[in-house]
Amino acid sequence: MNQPIRKSVAVSPAPTLSVAPMMDWTDRHCRYFHRLLAPNALLYTEMVTTGAILHGDKPRHLNFSDEEHPLALQLGGSDPDDLAACARIAEQWGYDEVNLNVGCPSDRVQRGRFGACLMKEPQLVRDCVAAMRDAVALPITVKCRLGVDELYHYEYFRDFVLTVMGEGPGTLIAHARRAYLQGLSPKENRDIPPLDHDWVYRLKAELPALTVVINGGVQTLAQVQAHRQQVDGVMIGRAAYHDPWLLAQCQNQLWGAGAPGDRAAVVAPLSEYLQAQVAQGVPIKRVTRHVLGLFQGQPGARIWRRYLSENAHRDDHNADILQEAMQAMGPRHGD
Repeated sequence: MNQPIRKSVAVSPAPTLSVAPMMDWTDRHCRYFHRLLAPNALLYTEMVTTGAILHGDKPRHLNFSDEEHPLALQLGGSDPDDLAACARIAEQWGYDEVNLNVGCPSDRVQRGRFGACLMKEPQLVRDCVAAMRDAVALPITVKCRLGVDELYHYEYFRDFVLTVMGEGPGTLIAHARRAYLQGLSPKENRDIPPLDHDWVYRLKAELPALTVVINGGVQTLAQVQAHRQQVDGVMIGRAAYHDPWLLAQCQNQLWGAGAPGDRAAVVAPLSEYLQAQVAQGVPIKRVTRHVLGLFQGQPGARIWRRYLSENAHRDDHNADILQEAMQAMGPRHGD
């Protein structure tokens, strides 16, 4: 296929802080919780395949609360026409960005010919991005690895980005590891391949017009601050899920204010949200499973986790469970 003519690219404000798309974790209930902690962070859906959107239950895959904005939809797919159709649906649904997954190494994703295996087909990824850009006015972004299998050296990574994105504008999110398509599980692919943040820094230095967001191994506020000296944005993954108060710390550090005063202050709005969800028939455990880490590292954290874990399965309609868990914790100390 001939090189497509590049249209003017819609670019959203640099995503100073974002929460990574995580399968089975960043559903709409998780995102609502994270939004309470970090009002200015960019949130992402779990990866949704083009087939699920085009042929499945659209509301189940795409519905979200207005409070979740700004919100990006991450797509998995490799057919330019299908991706363009899904981008149009995302725009109609009210999303703020569409992101293409070029980083997931799971066997299921590979069988569908998308995710990290697409790093071996930069021209196809270029055509997918071009098709989506031509279809909608939304920003179209790409999340990838540094390389895949034997295709792992800086020049390949840089050339992949240049083929797919050009020199900018546009936004690239780089998970700063290689992906192995065979021999490692998805979990092992998140931990075993060594991090190389310097490649991402170098890419930003060489392509200053490209918005570059770094992902991988970000665990602390200090690391977020250090990365922000080198690139445009930082994407936090599992650390935001296991210790979500990190998002509140980042919110106040990066924007000066906006996070709740303390962890306990999150419980009241969460309880209101839970009551609304229960009224719609949503089992409470679908919400409570995401907030187990709220008091991570604080006195009473174990009681909080245990109370929610043990009681969420006993009564799917107990909208007072969060307040009850707080009472079970007894006196609390500050952060």
